[in-house]
Amino acid sequence: MNFRPCIDLHHGKVKQIVGGTLNDGGKLIENFISEKGAEYYAKLYKKDKLKGGHIIMLGEGNEEEAIKALRAYPGGLQIGGGITADNGEYYLKYGASHIIVTSYVFKDGNIYFDNLKKLVNKVGKANIVLDLSCRIQDNKYYVVTDRWKKFTDFQVNEENLNMLSKFCDEFLIHAVDVEGKCNGIEEELIKTLGEWISIPTTYAGGISSFEDIDKLKKYSNKVDFTIGSALDIFGGKLSYEDLIKYIK
Repeated sequence: MNFRPCIDLHHGKVKQIVGGTLNDGGKLIENFISEKGAEYYAKLYKKDKLKGGHIIMLGEGNEEEAIKALRAYPGGLQIGGGITADNGEYYLKYGASHIIVTSYVFKDGNIYFDNLKKLVNKVGKANIVLDLSCRIQDNKYYVVTDRWKKFTDFQVNEENLNMLSKFCDEFLIHAVDVEGKCNGIEEELIKTLGEWISIPTTYAGGISSFEDIDKLKKYSNKVDFTIGSALDIFGGKLSYEDLIKYIK
């Protein structure tokens, strides 16, 4: 189990946002807006030898900051947000270790295998992370798209994870209902992921304490994790320095 750091970009700024509020009409809840750029965080993660973290571009106007971060830590960060088969190679060229894809593969409530295969042919399976961020409906987890507002018919279960593992190198899974709220993890999702996954998988959502991390270890030592709003480098109470000591 490894800690995977994050850099979330919105309107060219490093922010922490309650993901479920990211939409065109309602009130956006911003937990934190950094005075530092993405490059600062990339250099910090490089110094602490944290690999496999992700940059997420939330909407337009974030590319310049994202490229600065990739250049600061070549091979150390993944990138997502509007990635397709047409632009994936561009970000790999600038130093991304992987591209993270959601809406290009999942849209209109469905999975588009043609796009997934096109992506694999263009950039290679070894460079792809599939974002399977999900919400619970009828006691089952389904991938959600369109800023996490729209349910697809694609269920997060053992059969589907095994099938998708043939097309990618890793999974990134936000537990959307708890993401950004710092109120604890989605325990049932963690338990099932630990039983199902066969490739590296990063969980995001609700981690706010070392007790939460201990629960992750208890339920599944196979699942990596990321922490955003709870960390003091993003305005939270959990010490980043203490976390580095904890994981080492």
